[in-house]
Amino acid sequence: MNLLFQSTRLRLALWYTTVTAILLLLFATGVYLYVRNTLIDRIDDTLKHVVEVVERSIVIQPIAASQQAYKVNLAASFRYSVDVVEDDRIDLEWFNSQGNLLWSTFSSPLDIPLDLHHKVETVYLSPERNFRQIIDPIEFHSQILGYLRVSHPWFEVTKPIRQFTRDLIIGISLMIVSVGTIGWWLSGIAIEPVRQSYFSLKQFTADASHELRNPIATIQTNVQMALAYPETELELQQQQLRVIERLTKRLGRLVNDLLFLARSDSGIIEMKFQPVHLDALLIEVIEEQRTIAEQQGITLSLDIVAPETQNKSEKTDLDHEDSFTMLGDWDSLARLFTNLLANAIKYTAVKNVSDKHQIPLAIAIELKQTKKNLGSRKVREYNRQNYLQVTIKDTGKGIAESDLPYIFDRFYRVDPARSRQEDLTFGTGAGLGLAIAKAIVDNHHGKITVETVVNQGTEFQIILPQNT
Repeated sequence: MNLLFQSTRLRLALWYTTVTAILLLLFATGVYLYVRNTLIDRIDDTLKHVVEVVERSIVIQPIAASQQAYKVNLAASFRYSVDVVEDDRIDLEWFNSQGNLLWSTFSSPLDIPLDLHHKVETVYLSPERNFRQIIDPIEFHSQILGYLRVSHPWFEVTKPIRQFTRDLIIGISLMIVSVGTIGWWLSGIAIEPVRQSYFSLKQFTADASHELRNPIATIQTNVQMALAYPETELELQQQQLRVIERLTKRLGRLVNDLLFLARSDSGIIEMKFQPVHLDALLIEVIEEQRTIAEQQGITLSLDIVAPETQNKSEKTDLDHEDSFTMLGDWDSLARLFTNLLANAIKYTAVKNVSDKHQIPLAIAIELKQTKKNLGSRKVREYNRQNYLQVTIKDTGKGIAESDLPYIFDRFYRVDPARSRQEDLTFGTGAGLGLAIAKAIVDNHHGKITVETVVNQGTEFQIILPQNT
């Protein structure tokens, strides 16, 4: 399965890299074309400027035989030396009106005919001799006197473009390698929650199937026995039916717990928020659990701490009867404290069974109003209001420190082998009680913490905002 996740991670990294590479190539192509066209436009502007300068320096004179015809005085117009040789110089050529070359600054004339259809073009002669040329007809009194062709070396475009292309290739290659590395890292981060969720779901499925397998197998066995021996004594049949009834109830509770957690995870659980008197709710829950606790020799006590005042004459923020009223779902909160109290009774009773020389068995519940900051982003908007704090402290066997990070996980059991036997003795659930408790606290934007000392007891602290 790890191979599957590694393969998925690799595919994600490749997709990241491929998409980024395509975007970089498109960006580089656009930049390349922009830079190339900018260099060509700069050369064309230079050629046009040279043409303008040369046009102003041309000397035109009439032909002696006719005052209606004119010619260009080449000696007076082009007085620049043709012996200067520079790689990046601009060369001039003069053609008569018939297109014949009369004068040129090239040391060896270009064997390129005059193309009047393309005023501006790039001419490729050899890798070393390529030019950008512009042709300008010289007119005077509606008479074409000749053509001026100005040539600029093309390497002033190819040389920087070649260097720029090399830099782009190196830069893009480094960026693609970097994106591939970062993509591998990011895909690992992105897939880690999926991997954890998968293994959690796998473990959850295994635990749930294990919890369902035993009751179903027992029910099936009892039904087969009843069918195989129809003339069994009535008392034995009733015993089998009672076993089936007990197991079906257990299955029903398990299914309901699983549905509650699934709905809580998906956010579709219906919470009916209304004013809840938490003190009255705790009294009701304790009364429901008192008989079970007394059967195990456990004392239950409830301490409701009155809100403190800054001075004797000052009234509290709320009337005393409303001091422990909060917005919440009565059924969910009752389930929360029932689960916690049942859990405390279970492990305190286990200590009673295993330890004959222990401190008095007791569970103390305390309710008080507090302004304690929960320190959680999820409830930061409630930091200026009052909170209700419920503490459930028992004198049971405690929880090992290695188990504390996992006690709110679903189906997690402290000492699983021992817990199976304890389930038969105390009729406990499938390890979902604390998970459900945490889900209910989260739905009320509260916080639940636990402190424990092995063989001395455990203390659960629940903090709930009064205005959810």
